[in-house]
Amino acid sequence: MANHGIFIVEESTVLTIPVTGNSSIPVVVGAAPVNMTDDPASKVNTPILANSATEAMAALGYSKNFNMGGFTLCQMMYATANIYQVSPVVYINVLDPAKHKKDLPEAQYQVNQMQAIIDKEGVITTSLTVKDQDSTPLTKDKDFTLEFNADGFAVITLIKGQAGESATTLTVSGEVVAPEKITKDEIIGAYDPSTGKETGLQVIRQVYPKLQVVPGLLLAPSWSFQPEVGIALSAKAALINGVFRAMALLDLDTDKTKTYTDTKKAKEDSGFTSAFCAVLWPMDKVGDVILEKSVTVAAMIAYQDAANDNVPYLYPSNKMLGVTGQCFWDGTEIMLDQEQGSAVNAYGVITAINAGGWKLWGNYTGAYPTSTDPKDIWLAVRRMFNWHGNTFIQTYQSRVDDPMNHKLVESIVDSENIRCGAYAPDKWAGATIEYRAEDNPTTSIIAGQMTFRQRIAPYTPAQEITNILSYDLDMLTASLTGGE
Repeated sequence: MANHGIFIVEESTVLTIPVTGNSSIPVVVGAAPVNMTDDPASKVNTPILANSATEAMAALGYSKNFNMGGFTLCQMMYATANIYQVSPVVYINVLDPAKHKKDLPEAQYQVNQMQAIIDKEGVITTSLTVKDQDSTPLTKDKDFTLEFNADGFAVITLIKGQAGESATTLTVSGEVVAPEKITKDEIIGAYDPSTGKETGLQVIRQVYPKLQVVPGLLLAPSWSFQPEVGIALSAKAALINGVFRAMALLDLDTDKTKTYTDTKKAKEDSGFTSAFCAVLWPMDKVGDVILEKSVTVAAMIAYQDAANDNVPYLYPSNKMLGVTGQCFWDGTEIMLDQEQGSAVNAYGVITAINAGGWKLWGNYTGAYPTSTDPKDIWLAVRRMFNWHGNTFIQTYQSRVDDPMNHKLVESIVDSENIRCGAYAPDKWAGATIEYRAEDNPTTSIIAGQMTFRQRIAPYTPAQEITNILSYDLDMLTASLTGGE
């Protein structure tokens, strides 16, 4: 049929579907009782993604011995199981049963109902020698099975009809893991150019290419208070994979910081002044359980962000921390009021105060008070910059190597303005992006380089609200005189 007249055909707007990155996936470096797993060697210095605390415990083992010198990764498992049920979490275990171990002296263990419990934590199953009371050697999976109970103790179960079935005692010797032998250098880690193997904090590089998740929070509970570890963690947070940014959560040493006024010197002496770190003090207490504040705050932030569209615009300060007290390593409790907590904040340290329950208190990054740049000193502003940059990279990664034409420019500008506009005015004041000719000269175009300029405006916190009160004598007089 012949057409006659003027016609309009609308073409779909070319937009890029945004990739919403989780803004606060914790990456935790430390030790786990991997001796409890089927293949301990495969759990050493490799990033392991767990979608629940239960999954983490199954993959890495679990122990209540999780403070300094123990299985520190289990602090995060406890927090995400019992305080804030949030996921996912990436764990990096540095404990190597082939290296961090000590002897399990030969001893006899009572057999009850064909079971004997080796009441020593950390048993390395491949090292065990088991004999019955007649000194007859017993073979694993032939004469007995081996598993771990909730306390982390190895349980030997004799197999009916096999050697040892009538034993009343078992003589056992072997080796146990020794997390106390781990050093700060092993936590910091290294890269071996001869093998290409990475260890410790260096494994953080593998998280995105291996697991396809962007780290949001970096922590090394019971280790980060050591200056070398904390500074290395902050450096990692500032640039991951050459493009991504995160926040390092660093604890101050409570052995050296006994009063709130000590936090200033402790922070300065530690060198925790990066905009990509938050400095925390003291430790948290949940009943009799003691946790590094970095663990509690990581779980709290991840939970808060997950409940708010994975956009880190809210400040965790003045929110319930979910703990029962504040303390030092030895359990000694400390009680801060708002005045003392604010003094700690003035040093660029985040703490907690009891105001109808224990609440996190403080909004500054480690850069305060040295820096006054709002994008660097305010925790949520810095995290919004991190999140937006990380999300921009993920969203437009697929456009790299596309023909550099007007269609590409318009697609990115239009997509980004629509995407960013959806967050205003609730999550930030606004954001704009533009492509300027002066930023993209012919020499850059020939070199395959294109530059955009984007401005974003995350909100600063209402940190100080003042109400000026005065005595109104006219109001008083009018009341007493009946308005005459």
